[in-house]
Amino acid sequence: MIKYDTASMVGKIRDAVNNMIMSELGKYGVDGIAPSHGDILVHLYEKNGLSVKELSKKIHRTQPTVTVLVDKLQKLGYVERIKSKEDSRVTLINLTEKGIHLKPIFREISEKINTVIYGDLTNIEKEQLEHLLERILNRF
Repeated sequence: MIKYDTASMVGKIRDAVNNMIMSELGKYGVDGIAPSHGDILVHLYEKNGLSVKELSKKIHRTQPTVTVLVDKLQKLGYVERIKSKEDSRVTLINLTEKGIHLKPIFREISEKINTVIYGDLTNIEKEQLEHLLERILNRF
């Protein structure tokens, strides 16, 4: 008999990953950042100068939630808000020097997490896992 417990397993994996992130950040002396802040920083590392609206779409969170997360990152000195040169009604979120300096730390933590998650999976299994998880996420 197949046990359909995927939601529970995904939740446990999420908790384990979050605990690992917090532990690794602590080893580097990085305080005040939660895993939810990491989503924002990672997207800013890919493309600096995103609006709250763009970030909210990328991390699948509401704009008010992203605003709160960005406020915290700004108070910690990792990001700053700058008016868009093209449209002064738009405020862009940019990394500060302090935020940029976290990039190698985030890269290393990400590599450690991927090593744990993917372990001894074959490349085909990795692709299947990503594909299935993406299909599930897109239903929400």
